Amino acid sequence: MDRKEYLAQISASVRPEKKSKLSFMSSNVFKFCGIAVVLMIVLMIVGTLIGNGKTSLKDQVVSLKLHIENTSGVISDYQPKVKSSTLRSSSASLHSILASTSGNLDGYISEKYGKNANEKKLGEAAALEKDKLESDLFEAKITGILDRIYAHKMAYEISLITSEEASIFKATSDESLKQILTTSYNSLENLYANFNDFSENK
Repeated sequence: MDRKEYLAQISASVRPEKKSKLSFMSSNVFKFCGIAVVLMIVLMIVGTLIGNGKTSLKDQVVSLKLHIENTSGVISDYQPKVKSSTLRSSSASLHSILASTSGNLDGYISEKYGKNANEKKLGEAAALEKDKLESDLFEAKITGILDRIYAHKMAYEISLITSEEASIFKATSDESLKQILTTSYNSLENLYANFNDFSENK
C-alpha cells in the first residue's frame, strides 16, 4: 500500500459519517406522525361534507317561511298586472294560502325557536331567489308575455314550496308542524293545475 492510499484510508475512517436525511423520514416516529396527520385531514374533510350536506330542521322551516313570504310579495306586485281574470283569481287564492301558511309558520317558529331564528343568513339566499323571480316577471311584462310567464313561474314556485314542505314533513315528528304543512300542501296541490295548465287561448 503506497503512502497516498494509506492517508486516504485514515482520513476516511476519521471523517464523521454523514447521517442520511432520509433516516429520520424512514423512522417509525415519522411514519406514525404522518399517518396521524393524514387521518386528521380526512376526518376534517368528512366532517365538513356532512355538516354542509345536512341542513337543520330549524333552518329548513325558516327557509320555507322566507320562501313563502317572498313569493307572496311578488304576487302582490304582479297580480294586478296580469290580464287574465281567471289567472288573477287563481293568483288571489294562492296569495291567501301562502299568507295563511306564513302566519302559521311564523307562530310556530317564534314558539319553538324564538323570534327571527337565524333569518339573517338564510334571508340572503331567499332574497337572491326573489330577485331572480322578479327579474323574470319584469322582463315578461315589458315583452308582453306576462300572463304566460306568470302562470309558469307560479306553478314552479308551488312545486318548490310543496317539495320543501314534503321534506320537512318527513324530517319532523312535531304534530303541530305536520298539520301546518299538510294543510298548505293539500291546498297548493289543488291549485297547481290552475297555473300549470293555463293557456291564454282558453
